[in-house]
Amino acid sequence: MPPPTGSAASADGTGALSRVAIIGAAETGSQLLEIEGYSHTREQLPTGCAVTLPPFSVGGHSWQLAYYPNNEIPDYADFITISVARLPEPEPGSAAAAAGGVRARVSLSLLDQAGDPVPSRTRTTTPIDFSCIAGVSFHDFINRAWLEQSEYLVDDRLTIRCDVVVTLEVRTEETPPMVTVPPPDLHQHLGALLAAKEGADVTFQVAGETFCAHRCVLAARSPVFKAELFGAMKEGTGAAVVRVDDMEADVFKALLHFVYTDTLDDCDCRDDSVKQQKEASMAQHLLVAADRYNLERLKLICEEKLLKHIDTDSVTAFLVLAEQHNCSGLKKACLQFLRSPTVLSDVMATDGFEHLARSCPSVLELIISVPTHAPVDLV
Repeated sequence: MPPPTGSAASADGTGALSRVAIIGAAETGSQLLEIEGYSHTREQLPTGCAVTLPPFSVGGHSWQLAYYPNNEIPDYADFITISVARLPEPEPGSAAAAAGGVRARVSLSLLDQAGDPVPSRTRTTTPIDFSCIAGVSFHDFINRAWLEQSEYLVDDRLTIRCDVVVTLEVRTEETPPMVTVPPPDLHQHLGALLAAKEGADVTFQVAGETFCAHRCVLAARSPVFKAELFGAMKEGTGAAVVRVDDMEADVFKALLHFVYTDTLDDCDCRDDSVKQQKEASMAQHLLVAADRYNLERLKLICEEKLLKHIDTDSVTAFLVLAEQHNCSGLKKACLQFLRSPTVLSDVMATDGFEHLARSCPSVLELIISVPTHAPVDLV
């Protein structure tokens, strides 16, 4: 009998499917009990006495049948009884010996002359935990009077079959999917398009450097680019040249990279302290650029990055940035950081605090008016 299986397909964040099978392994074994001279066994064996068969192995355990032609229990005195027992010790070195317990299903069948089970004389148990009991008895297996009048007792001979199905283990197994869909790679293709400059129809001049790009890509990503490139310039037939002031070249390069790939390049600096400084500086400048070109996701990414760099030296600059570019999350985090009297005292001694007082007096009033350790409410 094949082991029962079940499968589950789950989707991860990329939409890919992983397929896992739940496999319940089992082992089946059988033993035939051929009784020749049935009437003699009934006459010779006293009530309650049994003939035990040689053990047989299933699932790493030894099993033994016992045949009782005369049941000693009054309610079953007219029946042939068969018992099936698991011998105490599993086979050395088997998986069953390592596992300890065992669950099994036992079936008894009277066979006809063709060797097939007689449906009306087949008994099957539910799965039994044989670590709790020694065995199971089929007290009312066959009524003797019925058997002696039936076609299944021929020449004083009958055959009984015992089947034991042992549950070995239940395990999970990852199975390869029939079709593997690769993750999205549109960002890679667009990034390659930007790097190759193939088909570029607009050039930007930024701090002495030039950058080539594609109007349709920029317009699809930014309403500001769309207005600039398909508004006043749409009549032009040649490559447009756009000058960008008040922005560093590396910031605009990072901005273009995000527009095409929806990702930011990691800083490749090996010195952790220098890397942290560069990341914080780039996040500030990119936030301003994202706000300028209405790239909301990039703006939020930069805002989230700056949350990790709030300290006494940076908090005032971040507050000014948050106030000027409507970054409520960054503003709330900075104000919460200033709730500590010690921190506030240290910050007030910096040059940045004076700049904050001049640039954003309303924020200064908020800092002073909110009691120390009180929750920050920007509403």
